[in-house]
Amino acid sequence: MSLAERVVAFPAADGYVLAGSVFEPEGPLTLTPVVILSATGVKRRFYADFASFLATQGFPVLTLDYRGIGGSRRGSLRSLTSRMQDWAELDAAAGLDAATAHWYSDHVLVVGHSFGGQALGLLPRPERIRGALLVGAQSGYWGHWPAATRVGMCLFWYLAIPVLTRLVGYFPSRFFGMGEDLPPGVARQWASWGRRPRYLLDGIPDAAARFAQVTAKIRSVSISDDRFAPKAAVDALAAFYTGSPVQRVHLTPRGLGASRVGHFGFFREPLLKPAWNDAAHFLLSVCS
Repeated sequence: MSLAERVVAFPAADGYVLAGSVFEPEGPLTLTPVVILSATGVKRRFYADFASFLATQGFPVLTLDYRGIGGSRRGSLRSLTSRMQDWAELDAAAGLDAATAHWYSDHVLVVGHSFGGQALGLLPRPERIRGALLVGAQSGYWGHWPAATRVGMCLFWYLAIPVLTRLVGYFPSRFFGMGEDLPPGVARQWASWGRRPRYLLDGIPDAAARFAQVTAKIRSVSISDDRFAPKAAVDALAAFYTGSPVQRVHLTPRGLGASRVGHFGFFREPLLKPAWNDAAHFLLSVCS
């Protein structure tokens, strides 16, 4: 059984209005709300099936679009002055504020996909985060990629993003099959992180201390055929969360009963319903 979504809007701290969707279980609300933080350039609607599934398990769920993406895009990307860390410090943070206020909760759970798992470490008031499920959440430093694809990642960070963003005025992610096009400031900061050995920890002066303040129980999931988040890159990001108990889980498509999963397949229903059940059990265990 799937549950219908309800579209909502809420402001970030700087006044930028973000688009979101709410999924609520039937009956009384007894479980901690979940906020799903999207991957880079991925619209919130991509997570609707997974959010609806969590709602059938009793979780109220909020999804959101970062500024410049999906329902939170207004006007030309060329004129949008924002950085990737604004997606975390302003937009993702506003999502947590909206969820705790809407459902009168002191705590929240996070599901972070790719960049969403990076954003977790930059969120204000991390003490309210009770637990987090991270899927394909990685350090983007090119050195974590296998030797066969390492050169390609170097070219992506050092050449493709800087040159195309300058030429076009934004980064045309769709050309690379990577979701929605990115605002120029987001793309440039992302590339600058990817060129640094400690990724965003080297790009944001106090990031390491902020990651260390996260004490939530974390499950970090990598998938063997995920070319956007190889195991070493997921291991590296998990190690940033020095103040949290982190459970690392490495999965294979065969073990999940699928021919392929990749970076996006985890959230494609009904491919991985057993994995979804396991995810719900983890979130329930954090609540108990």
